[in-house]
Amino acid sequence: MAGSKEEFMVYNSMTRQKEIFNPKVPGKVGMYVCGVTAYALSHLGHARAAVNFDVLYRYLQHLGYEVTYVRNFTDVDDKIINRANEVGEDPLSLSNRFCQEYLKDMGDLQCLLPTHQPRVSDHMEHIKDLITQIINKDYAYSVDGDVFFAVEKFPNYGQLSGQRLEHNRAGERVAVDSRKRNPADFALWKSAKPGEPSWDSPWGPGRPGWHIECSAMSAHYLTFNFDIHGGGIDLIFPHHENEIAQSCAACQGSSVSYWMHNGHVTNNNEKMSKSLGNFFTISEITERYHPLALRHFLISAHYRSPLNYTVSQLEGSSDAVYYIYQTLQDSEDALSPFQEGSLKEGTEKNGRTVKITPAAQECISKLHNEFETKMCDDLNTAHILTGAFQDALKLINSSLNILKKKQQRQQQLLMIQSLVEIKKEVQELLNILGLLSSDTYSEVLQQFKVKALKRAGLVEDDVLDQIKERTLARKNKDFAKSDQIRAYLTTKGIALMDLGKETIWRPCVPAGEQPSLPNEQ
Repeated sequence: MAGSKEEFMVYNSMTRQKEIFNPKVPGKVGMYVCGVTAYALSHLGHARAAVNFDVLYRYLQHLGYEVTYVRNFTDVDDKIINRANEVGEDPLSLSNRFCQEYLKDMGDLQCLLPTHQPRVSDHMEHIKDLITQIINKDYAYSVDGDVFFAVEKFPNYGQLSGQRLEHNRAGERVAVDSRKRNPADFALWKSAKPGEPSWDSPWGPGRPGWHIECSAMSAHYLTFNFDIHGGGIDLIFPHHENEIAQSCAACQGSSVSYWMHNGHVTNNNEKMSKSLGNFFTISEITERYHPLALRHFLISAHYRSPLNYTVSQLEGSSDAVYYIYQTLQDSEDALSPFQEGSLKEGTEKNGRTVKITPAAQECISKLHNEFETKMCDDLNTAHILTGAFQDALKLINSSLNILKKKQQRQQQLLMIQSLVEIKKEVQELLNILGLLSSDTYSEVLQQFKVKALKRAGLVEDDVLDQIKERTLARKNKDFAKSDQIRAYLTTKGIALMDLGKETIWRPCVPAGEQPSLPNEQ
């Protein structure tokens, strides 16, 4: 699959419209995405941000760009300190533990490693230098060891969010402090408190405020001028608004071309978050569902739209990905003897190129064009694995049935090469979306079956015993019992398939009442 011929459009939160993507340096992209505050296991909201920007990262590479992708870890923060005090652990040790858990989750979800993953604790000198620049330019002031940004000094404050100064009320991560010149002023540096980690600075021992870290780290790795700054929609205000103020105060020419934000994951249409206690951790989900199913679910809506979590959605995604991998496995099984023998890379033994069928040509063209059209339209992954993609899977399966029949040699080669090319296009598309596993198709299918058995509360021997009992019932013409066994297993998410005299099983969407995750019960 070649790069797109269409112009890549992205929605810019700053201008509130879609714009043609033009990087500052031709052929290169600098992208900074706000990562997690590492004080607990990451939840589905964090997974959505990571997966959505991973899709962007992959697609930019597909388009031929050399991408420098920076995603930070906040490992110095009030929440980390409070949690560490609760459990009696060193704050940096606790945050490091949850950074590692996050990286494991990202690996499970097939998110590519960013180019850089900086931590606040490793960039204290850059942060202090940036604060000094801001003070020297009269945009910040020091009071009793604390440093505050003076928002009234920055006339464009509110340009990203549309918020007015009076709306920047004290709240989460913004302390009420009578020493501020304006209640909206926010902390760049916090003076040390007993029992908290601190670093020496020109204003006394302390630690950074929340917002300054991203200004400092993005400038360090990407300069003050780069292409894309991303994060969750909840970061627009105050975090990204404050970042803009800080960076522009330090460097008048500071500029981010495109601000991109993903929507919330909701639970019963309410934002899923740690503070509300209505969230599921990534590991809770992947304990019961294959990570590919979760990734499929997370890209099933447009990245800017809210994504409502339901078990039925996850079940549907699991079934969809299983069908994809079963189709790929079936095609691999059918093609392997031919590819090992007379046909390799679209040529016969005599070196002549083998063409593909008109139906295959049309299928590949439609699949490519539909995919690129949707992706170029602000990464519109909603329904991207329906339409032409499903048509491609259907054509693969129908072609496999034809291949089983006796045909003339040239016709057989034509069908084989058609399958090879369609399969290649499907794989490329899945790879760009991060849905192509490094494991073999058979290994992935087995992993899905293991997860399905866990959700059903069964082991494979239980299913095989039911299959034996059903086979006996059919032999005795007790079709009522045979149907009852099939129906029972279907409610558990286990589908039985009769292939000649053999019966096999595969995961399916449970019929009737569906099993809940542990903390939904």
